[in-house]
Amino acid sequence: MGQIYNIYCDESCHLENSKDNSMVLGGIWCLADKYHDISKRILEIKSKYKIAPDFEIKWTKVSPAKKNFYLELIDYFFDDDDIHFRCVVVPDKSKLDHEKFDQTHDQFYYKLYFDMLKNILTPNEQYRIYIDIKDTRGAMKVKKLQEVLCNNMYDFDRKIVQRFQQVRSHEVTIMQVTDLLIGAVSYLFRALQTNSAKKELVERIKERSGYSLYKSTLLKEEKFNLLVWEPS
Repeated sequence: MGQIYNIYCDESCHLENSKDNSMVLGGIWCLADKYHDISKRILEIKSKYKIAPDFEIKWTKVSPAKKNFYLELIDYFFDDDDIHFRCVVVPDKSKLDHEKFDQTHDQFYYKLYFDMLKNILTPNEQYRIYIDIKDTRGAMKVKKLQEVLCNNMYDFDRKIVQRFQQVRSHEVTIMQVTDLLIGAVSYLFRALQTNSAKKELVERIKERSGYSLYKSTLLKEEKFNLLVWEPS
């Protein structure tokens, strides 16, 4: 088999009855042996802005006081060729018609996760996928996601998807950057204008990616890959 990649996944507003209409699933991926270098660089950026090493990077924590820190994190993501991001957005969950497609919201969630990950996975490499713990059903969700992924890739002996594991995001620095990026995409699609620092981060991502973020990117986009899901 080829090289080993880590994928750090997170989700926003994924519950069927949450108050926010948009839904975002995303993941950052990198070579497994680059993990420590990337984490070290993020710690250096924290140190530059006198931010504690154990401070958890989160979209909900973005504020004008820490704006420059978060802007530098965004720039670092785009400057480092070892880190890649993909996400799938459902702009309006109210338009989902699960009954028409004979599916539950959970089944749709698993399909969407597969759509997010399938562009990252290739049959010649190996992957370790980490997902942020969200609720008490996490272990069951992880087991089902691995089953769906492996079945769709004919990876019945789990040689491609080696590991699918829950982690706590406050313990995994790169996972926190996933939270930051999907938070920015979700903020844009929810048309929020309440935080000047968050607005500036969204604009920086648009500028650095070269995309409006309202439309899907090219399928083979490797840095900031975005699929805006539309009902058939």
